[in-house]
Amino acid sequence: MARIFKRHSIHGRLFILFLTSMLALLILVSVLYYQKTTEIIHSKISDLAVKNISQTVGLFDLMLEGYDSVTKSLNSNYELLRLLQERDKEEDAAISVINERTITNILGAVYYSRDDIIGIHVISNKGKVYNYERRFAGIVDINYSSTSWYKKLVESNGKMQWFGLSEGSLINSMLQQDPVFVFGRQLYDLTNYKPIGVVLIETNPKPILAALSNVTISPNSRVYIVDRDNRIIASTEPAVESPEDRKDPPSFAGLPRPKRNDIVVDNQTDQLIVAANAAMAEWTVYSLTPKEDISAELAQTRLYLLFVILAVIIIATFLASLISRNIASPLKLLIREMKQVELGNFRGAVNVKSFEEINSLVSSFNRMVLRMDELIERITLSSISEKNAELQALQSQVNPHFLYNTLDMIYWMLDERENDRLGRVILSLSHMFRYSSDWEEASKTTLGQELDQMRHYMTIIENRLEGRIATEINIDTSWLDAPMPKMTLQPIIENAVKSGLEPLDRLGVLRVYAESDEKTQEFRIVIEDNGVGMSEETLTAIRKSMYEPVFIKNGAVAAPRLAQAQKSEARTRRGIGLPNVHHRLALMFGDNYGLRIDSEQDVGTTVVIVMPMPLPSQHSDSPQH
Repeated sequence: MARIFKRHSIHGRLFILFLTSMLALLILVSVLYYQKTTEIIHSKISDLAVKNISQTVGLFDLMLEGYDSVTKSLNSNYELLRLLQERDKEEDAAISVINERTITNILGAVYYSRDDIIGIHVISNKGKVYNYERRFAGIVDINYSSTSWYKKLVESNGKMQWFGLSEGSLINSMLQQDPVFVFGRQLYDLTNYKPIGVVLIETNPKPILAALSNVTISPNSRVYIVDRDNRIIASTEPAVESPEDRKDPPSFAGLPRPKRNDIVVDNQTDQLIVAANAAMAEWTVYSLTPKEDISAELAQTRLYLLFVILAVIIIATFLASLISRNIASPLKLLIREMKQVELGNFRGAVNVKSFEEINSLVSSFNRMVLRMDELIERITLSSISEKNAELQALQSQVNPHFLYNTLDMIYWMLDERENDRLGRVILSLSHMFRYSSDWEEASKTTLGQELDQMRHYMTIIENRLEGRIATEINIDTSWLDAPMPKMTLQPIIENAVKSGLEPLDRLGVLRVYAESDEKTQEFRIVIEDNGVGMSEETLTAIRKSMYEPVFIKNGAVAAPRLAQAQKSEARTRRGIGLPNVHHRLALMFGDNYGLRIDSEQDVGTTVVIVMPMPLPSQHSDSPQH
């Protein structure tokens, strides 16, 4: 894992972050799920136990009601009661035999009315015993009168007595191996309500045990029927062959007992205890289930949950690695390309398809690199253009320093002779030479300096074309510090004078003013003339030459159509310097800025210099100039 990614790399950090978040969420969900599942299982087991014991108690009541009806049918049988009393009195053997047979037939009828009755035993007050059972009929325990069950029946005052589950018959000494369910009651003469004997009925315990088994929840669950004296009536404890293997029954003295028809659920101990009352017999049915068995049912849930957690951890590891790689890979490419930019390579580009934010970052980087490359190229072209302009200025002047020094000397000689007009022309020409030859501070200048150069030029032109040209300059002094390329106004003014105003047969007017647009953040210098204008073909050629890409030829900035415009306008010289000025403005301020030209034949020409709005430090309120 350490070889795949470094711990402090973005891939490693994202992997650890995603994996930790997923595992924390997984553990939290798993714990909550297990707790909730445990609660649900315990709740459902408790509900199931309550439902089972409620159904079992109801079944017990129905069974006991049936047994009670059997004893009541015997106690309400007038013939049986009469015969029992006569048998106690009579002495005739023949009548005695007939009466005994009749009693036996009555008992047989009751016996065959139910499938679960094993034996019916009736004992009169005189000690005569009448039996009806399947095997060994008439073999009665001679000591029955001293037994607890007989005494309990005699003392019951006709109330139903439930003796519960017995390992063998209570009265038949030959049937001691098969378990039976025993109950009985005292028989009364319904006329005078005097006891005439007792009836003891033994039934098959399987229905009782089957009903008890329905209460069990797990194989280790035990169900007990306990009377109000905490004596066990019946239970689901398995039979054992030896006394050593017999387990002591639990003590029911400390267990909760329900009231009336309530059902008690107690899970405070190591067992789940559910108890309910059987109303017919005043019994309490207890279901005891070890909590280990309930927990055992949760073992499969825990095992399944562990497998799920393991599978989710594997999937989470894969997803964390995949997601972190998808995020980190584009960033690695971006970092690698940034190192190339540090080395000076601006030609590369990052192409990735990732998340929207990363794609936006990569796109911004590509645009930044492209912009930097364009700026470097623009600076290079601007530098070449400056050198070219400087070279042209030097080539157009023969030893300018010597010239403007000589012109200064001529000016002072004329001033001594009081020739002011010629002196002003010479002084303006001297200033023009000085301004055009000074390139030590690069090509950037201000609008104020350009206007001064324009005024010197116009001084010469107005003296040469006396009375034919008028100049109007209306520019707020607050704009005089606006930066702009050097030698911007003079080529435009020169073209306006030579190509537009000189051929006129009327007064030519040259207007120069400035305006600003807060909405577009543009600052415009407008040069208008009322000269001869240009043809549509010439105007189109100049515009095309300005907006075509520049290239470098012999150390100069040029455009393909610039040469064509120079050839086609050889006579008028219109448009020779305009493309150069436009490209220099675009190199300095951007492609959105430069020259905008409009012209109409015999009406005039308008050239607009478009620059960005000067900064506040370059623009302060001043009175108009």
